[in-house]
Amino acid sequence: MMVWRQLGVISLTWGLLGQAIAGASCPAPPVQATPAQTQAWSQQAPDRGLLFRISRDGREAYVFGSLHIGRPEWAYPGPKLRAALERVDLLALELDLSDAATLQVLSRPPAHAPRLKLSPALRKRLDAQARAACLPPEALAGQHPLMELSTYTVLAARWDGLDPSFGQEVLLSAWARQHGLPIIGLEDAAGQQQALIPSEAKPALQSLDKGLAQLEQGRVRPIMKRLAQAWEQGDLATMQDYARWCDCVEDTQDRADFIRLNDARNPGLADAIAARHAQGQSVLAAVGALHLSGPQSLLKQLSQRGFVVEQLHPAPKRPALR
Repeated sequence: MMVWRQLGVISLTWGLLGQAIAGASCPAPPVQATPAQTQAWSQQAPDRGLLFRISRDGREAYVFGSLHIGRPEWAYPGPKLRAALERVDLLALELDLSDAATLQVLSRPPAHAPRLKLSPALRKRLDAQARAACLPPEALAGQHPLMELSTYTVLAARWDGLDPSFGQEVLLSAWARQHGLPIIGLEDAAGQQQALIPSEAKPALQSLDKGLAQLEQGRVRPIMKRLAQAWEQGDLATMQDYARWCDCVEDTQDRADFIRLNDARNPGLADAIAARHAQGQSVLAAVGALHLSGPQSLLKQLSQRGFVVEQLHPAPKRPALR
């Protein structure tokens, strides 16, 4: 199990925060912004992340590389992102978590994968991570163990002030509802579960063991901190090199998993964006920033479908004049 798998999970974590146990050994909840901070952040928010304009057939749309964890001051769109939101007809997310049918699928074990039989030792390790995440073990009862692990991994970022309640999908959804902008999903819940969870028990158990070891060895938080910093700075080069520096793509199975979770989903995401564009709808598609990296990136997929891709933020560096 690799950290990128956890960062791809955007489904169950948000609703679990209300079940978190308060205590001295738990991360402090986000401090409520003062009215002065709210005003300053809303008026002075810089652009963060990665924003691209795509155009075809004389019409424009946008792709935003998002992050599923964040800080309170990241709750407000910068000027370029806000301008893009005001120009489009739809906000497109990987999944539309306001859709009841989507939530119903995500709330139960995946149909494509067998129920894992955990040894007492594995169950004990998983329950220990629930306690470390300040959740009661029964909070995720009935979930696939890999989904449990994914949630505990994302929640570990709270110790560094990176909270899933301030992930960009949450904030963009709130902005869209406030401004009457419809929200759609680019993927279906069952398909995303198939990408996240192996269909056979052996690789699933291997992923579970690896993911638990990463948490137990303290390897997760530094990776998420570095990725969050790269995202905030719009550092696509660091994201492109993620599989090298994360020290989490350890063997052939890991590489195959990474391709299935990231690269293999990009053609479907591109097709969904292109379909809406063909219907005359201008979309701002917000997807995990790692989908914009790699040899089969979403941007490359869109280019292959006839879109002209232009980077808006961060502004491309111009070559020095000679």
